[in-house]
Amino acid sequence: MPPHGEDALARLEAERDRLHWQLAAVGDFRRGSLNRAYRRCGRRDCACADPVHPRHGPVNLLTKSVAGKTVTRAVPAGPPLAKVQREVARYQRFKAIVGQIVAVNELLCETRPVADPMVAHPDADRGGIARPSRPTSDAR
Repeated sequence: MPPHGEDALARLEAERDRLHWQLAAVGDFRRGSLNRAYRRCGRRDCACADPVHPRHGPVNLLTKSVAGKTVTRAVPAGPPLAKVQREVARYQRFKAIVGQIVAVNELLCETRPVADPMVAHPDADRGGIARPSRPTSDAR
């Protein structure tokens, strides 16, 4: 059951504002996951063609889904890998904060009274600002 009263609304709104500030501070991020892989190169005369060979690697791979397809690219070791690791970690942080914002907003929706002017106003879903549907004759 959601909390009730103006005090509860103020706390929830303050929490949402705090989460929005955290979200703004996330910085650069990218979707995906990083994995290390050992691969065969595909040349028949290479030692990696032998089943007991440990294969080449490790190769750092960034994998993500794009339009329903898995896309993988190699990431060089060193500074480029460290950069991608930070960006992927920031994406996890981004997702966690967004989840918290959704939870707080759902509580706000349950807690806010129906008689609230922002909820009752017909333009509340558009930020509470009434906009003309077409330009007036003065605006031409």
